[in-house]
Amino acid sequence: MTMTSARFTEITQRYPRLRLAVVGDFCLDRYLEIDPTLAETSLETGLPVHNVVRVRSQPGGAGTILNNLVALGIGELYPVGFCGQDGEGYELQRGLGTLTGVRLDGFVQTAERRTFTYCKPLLVTSGKPPVELNRLDSKNWSPTPRTLAEQLAASVSSLATRVDGMIVLDQVDLAETGVVTRALLDTLATLATQRPDFLIIADSRRGLRGFPQVTFKMNQAELAALTGTAAEPTIPQVSSAAARLARQHGRSVFVTLAERGIVGATPHGEVEHVPALPVRGEIDIVGAGDAVTANLMSALAAGATLREALALATVAASIVIHQLGTTGTASVPRLAELLTEAR
Repeated sequence: MTMTSARFTEITQRYPRLRLAVVGDFCLDRYLEIDPTLAETSLETGLPVHNVVRVRSQPGGAGTILNNLVALGIGELYPVGFCGQDGEGYELQRGLGTLTGVRLDGFVQTAERRTFTYCKPLLVTSGKPPVELNRLDSKNWSPTPRTLAEQLAASVSSLATRVDGMIVLDQVDLAETGVVTRALLDTLATLATQRPDFLIIADSRRGLRGFPQVTFKMNQAELAALTGTAAEPTIPQVSSAAARLARQHGRSVFVTLAERGIVGATPHGEVEHVPALPVRGEIDIVGAGDAVTANLMSALAAGATLREALALATVAASIVIHQLGTTGTASVPRLAELLTEAR
C-alpha cells in the first residue's frame, strides 16, 4: 500500500465530523448457534433436532454498512428504511438504536411490511470455524405501499441538505418490494441533477441498470451484465470497461474483484487498481462488499484521492473476511495496524 501514516491520520481524523445517510434495505441478521454434541432425534418425526445454545442478532443488509460506518467513528449517521411491527422489527430497531451517532428519524416501523430477516443456523464446535447451515429468510414479496415509498423518498430529499454523502443499497430480490422504489430513484435523479457534486454511492444486488446519475459500486458479474464485458475479465478489461462506463455515466465507478482487489474509475479518465491483501487463514466473505462501500464513502467524503479510497476499502475488506461466523467490521485502529503490516 502507498499511503503514509501521516496521510492516513489526516483522512481518518475527519471522520468524526462527517454526517452520512444510509438508504436502503435494512434487515436483521439472526444467528442460531447450534451445539452438535447435543444432537437429538425427534420422537414425533424421527428427524434430527438441532439444539440452539445461543441466539444473537445484529443489523444486516444496509445495517451492515451502518455498522462499518459506526466502527470508523463517523460523527452522525442517518438510516432511511423500514421494518415491520414484529419481533424481528423490535430487535432491529433496538440494534440500530444502540449504535453510536445513529439518528432514527428516517427509519419507519410499519404494519404494512414484515421485517427483512436472514436467520443463519451455525454449527459451533470448539476449536473449529463455525459452519453455516441452510439459511431461513423472511422477505416481502409484494410491492412497497405507495404512501410508504413516498415517505421514504421525502426523507431522502430532506436529508440531502444535511449530510455530506449518501449510500444507497438495494438488497431485495424483487424490484419495488423494498426501500429503493421508482419514487426513491426519481428523488435521487433530481438530487443528482440539482447537486452534481453531492456524493451518492449506489449498490444493488440486481444490478444498477436504470439507476440515475450517481456513483456506481458493483462486482465483476454486475459489471459484465451492465456493460457486456467477459464474465471473468482481466484487470485491463475491467479497467477499460469501468473507465468507459464512468465517462458515459458522468460519475465514478467502483468494481470489486474478490481476491483480485478493486478497480476504480472517474469520469475524468483516472483509473486505479489496488490488489487484495493476501489471505491470512480461514475466511468468510459475507459483508466484505458492504465494508468496501462504507470505506469508499468515508474516505472520499473526507477528501481522499481515488487510490487512497481504494487502498482503505481493500484493507477493510481483508479485515472483515477474516471474521468468522459474523458479519464483521473494520475500525480505524485495525485499519492502521494492517496498513502498517502491508507497507
